[in-house]
Amino acid sequence: MKRLVLPVAGLALLAGGFGAGIAASAHASDDAPVTVTRQSWAETRSPTGAPGRTLGLSRVVVMPGAVLASHHHPGTQLGYVAEGVLTYTVETKSAKLMKGPGDDPTLVRTVRAGQTVKVRPGQWLVEQQGEVHHAANAGDVPVVIYLSTLFRTGSPAAISD
Repeated sequence: MKRLVLPVAGLALLAGGFGAGIAASAHASDDAPVTVTRQSWAETRSPTGAPGRTLGLSRVVVMPGAVLASHHHPGTQLGYVAEGVLTYTVETKSAKLMKGPGDDPTLVRTVRAGQTVKVRPGQWLVEQQGEVHHAANAGDVPVVIYLSTLFRTGSPAAISD
């Protein structure tokens, strides 16, 4: 498991593999570090139907107070919130906020540029290549996100904006 400790007002790039790979900063009143952890669970290169791409599965934990800076992804990413509430803002293009099982999903809403939503447990985001967004954990409990990514092999997981 990769673990990054981010000092107050610090920025780091959570790269290394597919998943969160996003810039993060932290704000804490007691000057204690806020952490974001990412664990790559599975990955395969050139899956059937997607030559030249890597399909990945990761788990990310965003501790209270963490801010994920503006970024975009070089492919498609699904982000399922299992615990906590993620505050998510779209800056360019749009993302889809979904709920329900993957084989029978319900569109909660399309989140357009300039809009912010609270992504609650059981909801998930569909992010397409180039859609710029940022997020935060403004709550009191960790946010646990499961990510499925499909990016060009060798691409970074996220690109800071």
